[in-house]
Amino acid sequence: MAGLTTLEASASLDDVIAHIDRDGGVIIRDFFDGETLNEARVEIDAALETAAWGQDDFSGQRTKRLYGVFNHIKHAATAARHPIYNGVAAHYLERTRPVYLGEDQVEMVPNYQIGVTSIIDIHPGEGAQPLHRDDSVWQWRHHEGYNQARVQLMVAITDFTAENGGTMVVPGSHRWDDTRAPKVDEALPTEMAAGSALIWVGGTYHGGGTNNSDSSRIGFTLGFDLGFLRQEENAFLTYPPEIARTFDEDIQKLLGYSTCPPGTGFVGHEGAMADPIFLLKDDAAPFTNSYAQFDAE
Repeated sequence: MAGLTTLEASASLDDVIAHIDRDGGVIIRDFFDGETLNEARVEIDAALETAAWGQDDFSGQRTKRLYGVFNHIKHAATAARHPIYNGVAAHYLERTRPVYLGEDQVEMVPNYQIGVTSIIDIHPGEGAQPLHRDDSVWQWRHHEGYNQARVQLMVAITDFTAENGGTMVVPGSHRWDDTRAPKVDEALPTEMAAGSALIWVGGTYHGGGTNNSDSSRIGFTLGFDLGFLRQEENAFLTYPPEIARTFDEDIQKLLGYSTCPPGTGFVGHEGAMADPIFLLKDDAAPFTNSYAQFDAE
C-alpha cells in the first residue's frame, strides 16, 4: 500500500484535490518558506516552555499540546490564509445546499470556520495515538457521497519521519462507511520535511505515530470546519473580544466572530439577527442576517 503523495506548493488546486479525493490526504512541500518556518519555530519553542504533558493515551503522556494557537504564533494566520488550504476547504465545505422556504427553493452555501488549533510536540518514548476520524467530534456519519465536515492542516515545524512519530494515515479510509474499523497495519507514516504540510479531510483515519527517535516531533494543526457546526475548541473563551480585537478581520471571522448563512451564530441587535463582527469594531453598524436576504428561485 502506497503512502500519501507529496506535491509542490506550486501544484494546481485541481491536482491537490484529485489526490485528496483518492487518498484522503496529501502532503504539500514548502507550504512555509524558510523564513516563515524559522520565525514560527522560534515562536513555538518559546510557547512550548509553558506547555503541559498530556494526561491520557489519546493526548499522549510524552506529548506536549498547546491550544489557542493564534495566541502564541503570528504565523498561525499565515497558515490560515494559505491559498492551497483555503482552496481545498472551499471545495469540500462550501457546497450548495438547496432548502425550502415555504414552497420556494433557495440555494444556501455555508462558509467555514476554524474549529480547533493545537501545537503538538511528541517526545521520544511516546506511543502511537489511537487511529481516529476528526469528524467524530460531531458523531459524523459516512454514507456513500457524504459531505465532509472538516479539512485539517498539519504544518511540520520539524521533519516528520517514520521513526519520530510522523502522523499515521490510512489512505482511502475517507471512503469507508461507519462499520469498518481501522487497523494499525493499514496506517502509513507521514514523512515530510520541516515547512511542509499535510492536508486531510475529516473522514480520514489517522493518529500521531510512535516516537522511537531521540528528538521531538513538532507540528501545529488547524481545522477548517463547516460554519454551522459547533467549534471543537471554544473560540469565544480562547479568544474573547479583547483579544480578538487585536487580530485582522479575516482571522476574527474565521475564529467564529461571523455568521454562517443564513444566520447561524448571530447576535440579537435591535430586533435583528446581526453578524457579531460588528461587536469588535468601535464605529461599525451591524450587518443583519436573516432568511429574507435569500431570493427565492
